[in-house]
Parts: sequence; C-alpha cells; structure tokens
Amino acid sequence: MVEQLFGSKTRVKLLNLFYSNPNRSFYVREITRKIDEQINSVRRELSNLLSIGIIVSDTTNNRLYYEVNQKFEYFDPLTEIFGNGKKNVAMAKAAAAGEPMEGDVTAIGNIDIAVYTGQFTRDDSPGVDVFLVGDINQARLAKFMTDLEAKEGKELRYTQMTLNDFQYRKQINDRFVANIIEAKKQVLVDKHNLL
Repeated sequence: MVEQLFGSKTRVKLLNLFYSNPNRSFYVREITRKIDEQINSVRRELSNLLSIGIIVSDTTNNRLYYEVNQKFEYFDPLTEIFGNGKKNVAMAKAAAAGEPMEGDVTAIGNIDIAVYTGQFTRDDSPGVDVFLVGDINQARLAKFMTDLEAKEGKELRYTQMTLNDFQYRKQINDRFVANIIEAKKQVLVDKHNLL
C-alpha cells in the first residue's frame, strides 16, 4: 500500500533506509546493496528525492554520498512514517517476550548510550565508529561487533565504558568524550539524555 501511495517500491525502500539512519551517509553502490534494487532505478529515485529536497548530497574522496535532509519541512512526519516505526514495534514485542532481536544493541547488556559515528557518518573526529556506555556483556559485544562488521563489510572501531566513567570524563571535559558529543552521530540509545 505504501508503494502505491509513494509511487515506487524503490522510493519507499530508499525512504526507509534514509529515515532509519538519519545521520548516516550512503554512496550509490552501498545503497543498491542495502535495499537490493537495480542501480538505475536507485539513481533515478535518488535524483527525484534530491530535487524535492528530501535528501542532500555531498562529495568526499571522489564519492558522491547521500543522506536525509533533516531541515526538510516534512522531516518529522516522514520520520514518523519511515523512521524505525515497524522496527520499534518489533523491538518492543521482542523485549516484552524477553528475547532480543538480532542486531539490537540493547541485547548486549544494560546500555545507557549507544552511538554510531566515524565511518557511519563520515566524521572521523571521535576516532571510533561505535561508542557504547553501560554494563556490557563482553561475549555478546564481541558477537554484536562481528555481526555488524559482516553486515557493513568493513572493520569497525569501537569503544565502551561504564556510565560512571562516561559521567566523570564528561565532567572533567575529557577530549575523547567531548569529541563524541560534538561529532556527527547517529544516536541509537541515550537513556539519560546525556548527549
């Protein structure tokens, strides 16, 4: 039904991808792999979304990257439709049943903060790609990172710390934590609004 409303299955997949990852940039071949569509239809729909202003583009290292335009006047309503709505419902059901979903960062422990940055957002100032704060099970963390690296097709850098360590380092204005806070990031979890 959503495909009929928005005119194209590829466009709906693109909107789902961009609005589920609001601070993340993608290049064309990466997009075609993630949504499993033909490159020509992806390019056509990217052009349409770019002309409307739903997405923006930027060139880095001779690659053209696309990301959602968070200043677009209908950003919030489109996020309601395409942002993790179904995923959040599924996660809530899984959590109620006591079973973590595959790829769910909250399955690795009691997570207070989970952030994607670095390679995910093309902002290397923090020096890491995944930043986690909380009481974390090391075996689950290792599996989560292995799965995430396999999904992304590249090696990722990550850092973890306890909530007390994070709060102390934030209080003393630690450079690493300050860089995380200032960096372009995709916040997955921020229980206490510390970012």
